This record gives sequence, structure tokens and C-alpha cells, in this order.
Amino acid sequence: MKVIYKSKEEIELIRISSLLVGDTLAEAAKHIRPGITTAALDKIAEDYIRSQDAIPAFKGYRGFPASLCTSVNAEVVHGIPGARELREGDIISVDCGIIKDGWYGDSAYTFAVGEVGEPVIKLMRVTKECLYKAIEVCKEGNRIGDISWAVQDHAEKNGFGVVRELVGHGVGKYLHEKPDVPNFGKRGSGMVFQNGLVIAIEPMINSGKKNVKTLSDTWTVVAADNLPSAHFEHTVAVNGMKADVLSSFEKIEEEERKNINLTLSSQLI
Repeated sequence: MKVIYKSKEEIELIRISSLLVGDTLAEAAKHIRPGITTAALDKIAEDYIRSQDAIPAFKGYRGFPASLCTSVNAEVVHGIPGARELREGDIISVDCGIIKDGWYGDSAYTFAVGEVGEPVIKLMRVTKECLYKAIEVCKEGNRIGDISWAVQDHAEKNGFGVVRELVGHGVGKYLHEKPDVPNFGKRGSGMVFQNGLVIAIEPMINSGKKNVKTLSDTWTVVAADNLPSAHFEHTVAVNGMKADVLSSFEKIEEEERKNINLTLSSQLI
């Protein structure tokens, strides 16, 4: 498949899908707490997506059985929702894709379950910073390698491992389009960005080493050293000298703040 550039009108349709992904993740965020199962989060997300006249993009994709990828602790990506209950101190990456009017949106966010330790907080913070450093260089005339280097440089400066086997990708009429967008590489290398390119940028960063393995379910990718991993993702359009972020974490972060305030309130009772 060749790289498919989008018109302004098509980018707006992808924005609608991408914002709906953020809304879905915010709905899931309302329920992320110790004791909830990953299957319950998946049902919440699927019900919400379908209520918006949209389709869960992941369900049935290459045989994947669920609407969300729910990856806990050392699970990097593609965790399958099930009977597992979240526990205090876990982290969970929730990755979601939707199809609305034939166009895909794709985004992911890593959540803390209750209170987590400072090393894990740092991992989550640095991974999100990697995403935004990549977005800063996603502009006309720059190259794929500029994104790759931005992620790798920031992660490794902070002592973390950058997953090599999994990459970001183009987004549009298909969930995975060209080009691949690695999270490691050489600045100034790769294809040149042109206006109309829409890509999902998604740093996947391990606490320890970069190495990963795939579990027997053939989907779940885990850190080989079994240390926590974090994952954040935005869908972004190249638009001149500043990237146009089509997805949003705003509502997700609002729910996070509510959860923090609830925790603080319970401690004061």
C-alpha cells in the first residue's frame, strides 16, 4: 500500500473519529479502579462506541476478540480483555480504535490504578512527554526519523527501553496504512512529511530493557524482563509548520483529576 494523503475534508472526518476515541477512553476512565475487570471496561467502551453510531475498529480485526486492547503492567500492547481484576498500584494501557462514517480514529492512554510508585509515575510521564516531543517535529519538510529520534532520545536519556518490534502507522480509510512510524531511529532519515499525511504516533516505552515477547494467545506483547511498560498514542495530521492533533486527551485527563480528588477526599474523611 502506498502512502495516502488526505484532503482537508477527509482530515476533518478523521478528526471526528479520533475525538470519539478520546470520548470512549474517558468513559472507560470513569470506571478504572481496583476490582474492575478488563472485560467490564471493554463492554463499557463497546456500548459507548455503538451508542454514537460508530463501530469498534479492533473487534474482529485479524481475529482480535475485543473492542479495546487492555495491557496491564508489563504488558506492552494488545492485551485481550478478560476476567482479570485491576489491583491497587497497577497501570493499564487502554488502546482504542473506532470507525465512524468509514474513517478510522486511533488513540491510547496509560492509566494508574489507585496509587502507584514514583518510578512508575516517571515512566508514564516520560512516555507521554515522548509523544509530545514527537508531535513537535511532525511538520512539513521534516522526516519520519525526526519523530523516531525524538522518542528514542528522550526515553533513553531517562533510562528507559524503547520497543523496536511495534510502530506507529498511517491512519485513514484503513486502521493501518503506510508509512510505519518507528519509535527509534536516526534524525533526518526516512520519508519527508507532506501536508495531508495522517499518522498515529505511539511511543511504547519499557521501564527496563527494550526486549519484548508475545504470549501464547498470539496477541499480548509483554516486556521480556516483566517490568512495567507504558503507551500513549495520538492521531496527528501534518499541516505546515505545526502538527494538527486530531485526537484528544482533554476529557481523559479531566476524569483522572476527578479520580485524584476522590482519593484525596477519602483520605480526609
